[in-house]
Amino acid sequence: MKNDEVGATYTRGQLASAFVTALTHEDAGTRARAEERVRRWSQVLAGMASGRVTVGSRTPVAGLPAWATPQVLRGGFATGTPAAGGSMRPHETAVGSERGAVFAHYLTDAGQAELCTLLDSGGYRLEFPEQAALLAVAWLLRAGDRARALGLLDEIGPFASRLCFTPVPDPVRRQDPSVVWRAGAGEVGAALAGRRENARVEAMREAVTVWNPFADQMLALWLETRAGHAVAAVFPPGWEGRAGDLLDRYEALAAAHTRCGKHRRPKENLAILLAATRDITGGGRLTDRRRGMLRHAVDSTVARRGRPGSPEHAALRLVQVREAAIPAHHLLARVVVARLSGLDPEAGIRQVHEVCGPVTEAEADTHPVPAGTPVPEPIRRVVRRAMAGRVDELLDAGVLPSAEVLAELVPQLAAETSAAAYSDPALRTLMAATYRAFRNRRSLLLVDLQHQVRLTELPWVRALRPHREAGDDTRREAHATLRRLGELALDGFPATLPPNPLVREFAALSRESGADLPWVEELAADIFMGRFSPKFVRAARLAGELLTDSVYARYYDIDYPALPEPDEPGERGSSSAAFDALCRGRAGAARGHSGVAANGTVIEQAQILTTHNLATLAHSVGVTPADGWAGTARRTFAMVLRITSRIDRNPRPLTTIKDVAYAWRHLVFCLSLPGAGDPRPLIEGFHADLATAPEAVRTRLSPAVTGLGYVVAGGRFSAGGTPAGGRRLVGWTTGQHWMREPGSGDRGRLAVEY
Repeated sequence: MKNDEVGATYTRGQLASAFVTALTHEDAGTRARAEERVRRWSQVLAGMASGRVTVGSRTPVAGLPAWATPQVLRGGFATGTPAAGGSMRPHETAVGSERGAVFAHYLTDAGQAELCTLLDSGGYRLEFPEQAALLAVAWLLRAGDRARALGLLDEIGPFASRLCFTPVPDPVRRQDPSVVWRAGAGEVGAALAGRRENARVEAMREAVTVWNPFADQMLALWLETRAGHAVAAVFPPGWEGRAGDLLDRYEALAAAHTRCGKHRRPKENLAILLAATRDITGGGRLTDRRRGMLRHAVDSTVARRGRPGSPEHAALRLVQVREAAIPAHHLLARVVVARLSGLDPEAGIRQVHEVCGPVTEAEADTHPVPAGTPVPEPIRRVVRRAMAGRVDELLDAGVLPSAEVLAELVPQLAAETSAAAYSDPALRTLMAATYRAFRNRRSLLLVDLQHQVRLTELPWVRALRPHREAGDDTRREAHATLRRLGELALDGFPATLPPNPLVREFAALSRESGADLPWVEELAADIFMGRFSPKFVRAARLAGELLTDSVYARYYDIDYPALPEPDEPGERGSSSAAFDALCRGRAGAARGHSGVAANGTVIEQAQILTTHNLATLAHSVGVTPADGWAGTARRTFAMVLRITSRIDRNPRPLTTIKDVAYAWRHLVFCLSLPGAGDPRPLIEGFHADLATAPEAVRTRLSPAVTGLGYVVAGGRFSAGGTPAGGRRLVGWTTGQHWMREPGSGDRGRLAVEY
């Protein structure tokens, strides 16, 4: 199937999903966001139909160069609208009514003076990398580099009416570059401000404060009629009048308090008491059936809660009333929102504990919550998303839940390292801001081994490169940052594939350090064309330098010395073709399988051969986990147990099995390194941990642990596994995976679940 056919099918699916959400979702905000997705996916389809958008190209939008940031949707599809285009921003309209006029203004003496003031103060921000272009022109002219400034203007000038090339004026924020955060105070404040009352919690609160006291009165009324164990045996004087009053009160309460509907259910105890009361006060009599239901309702209620007024009953109701008196979360969220309103909305929060402290006396005067009320954990959890600190501090605090989130923060650190080679402070600030803005650029869907646009391809970055003075100190700092980030990734997420954004930061930092290392990305199985770029061959050869004759090589049956030699730089020759064929052969793809699942098996073999950057980090960068390779292996096995336990809970279990296999590969890598020591005690520990795991986990993982132990002892897998029933664990398959129970019906579902 051609790229445009695949793209149209995917796009129509996304459009249909957004359309359904826009029509049916109960939340107005969600519907509005879905309507915007409908508009953008419609743009994609229209652009593809007209030829204005080309799926799979580095220049997806006709008439725009590769360096222009496209607006990109999920899956890497460009809408046809440049991200820095569209309607004029407020900072532009403050200068002129048309974008071209704004551009022209900043080329005047007055406009250049404004830009130079921004350069010197740092009082600006870049939402898109294009907004750095005119600042770069101003710096070059001030530095006397008129030729490059004019050359840059010649390159960007044709797009002056379509793209925003001007920065957004913003107050200076002096911030330690090592301090990062996931979200600004304004973002978490907006999330908390959108909190609404929880209907279930409010129904419970109504039950405790309204219906429980009323039910106690009804029960006490019927207990007055008890003689021995018989209810409705005697009716004291005035009983019917008090019963009628209670029925009237019930009607008033039912009309005023509608959250809790339990009292309306005929089989509930309170409803039975009410029905019997109506029978008596209405002049009728109780049927035998009604009498039996009444007796059961009274006896069971007394047995469960005690007699109204008794010590045990009073203690129970006191606990319930105290719990119901706790202010609702949406009310406490408003207190925290008020605290956040006084902070910089774009910055993180250093003192999270102060923002999440108990309600003060002053706050109690303006909010319907008592002083001293603690902020509940669900609200503190949202605020912690804005916690500011070093990456290791955020990891320790548990606010970085995944390697993907870590990857979002890395550009904030890498930007300073990348810009350190520029000696001029104003230029260093500009390049750091450009780096951060560029890293917000979403990846395009690309085919035929094309690579994403790189920072150095931006015309203004290219024009400023000659003013870069990278020395040994800069290279050492870049290497130290790269090593530190690699250690943070391994320490924080030892069982996870490094996500592509993090891999790109690794590659950028290694270039800054002067090292030409082969960093490989995770490839998408649904668009894989069967070919790997030359860097995969280099990465596999590098892995062989570390792992030849290791447990890893024996476990995955890799003859590293026999791998093809890398192609010449910039070429894709016979070595790459041989690597492609090797991966297909190892995956069994030569036997006629096709489709997403078959592609996945081939990609996984490339990940196995290259270790998917683990060898590069350990061997070339010198990364060592904080608890050593043996300790990381133990932590990784704990993650393997945890992920395996999720297989039954996942409606798409094969995706979880892939995660298990990726974590397992990290485990095998860790215990294969010399620094891990003798792996046999580790295998014994794995068997001990597995023995205490749930039965389903033991059943699924025992073959993998047995197989690994057999290889550690010097054995090798045969076609049928190992003599003791061990199995090699990989994630992708074109048939039934052995970790699934026989007959589970998952054969062939990988293509659907990808």
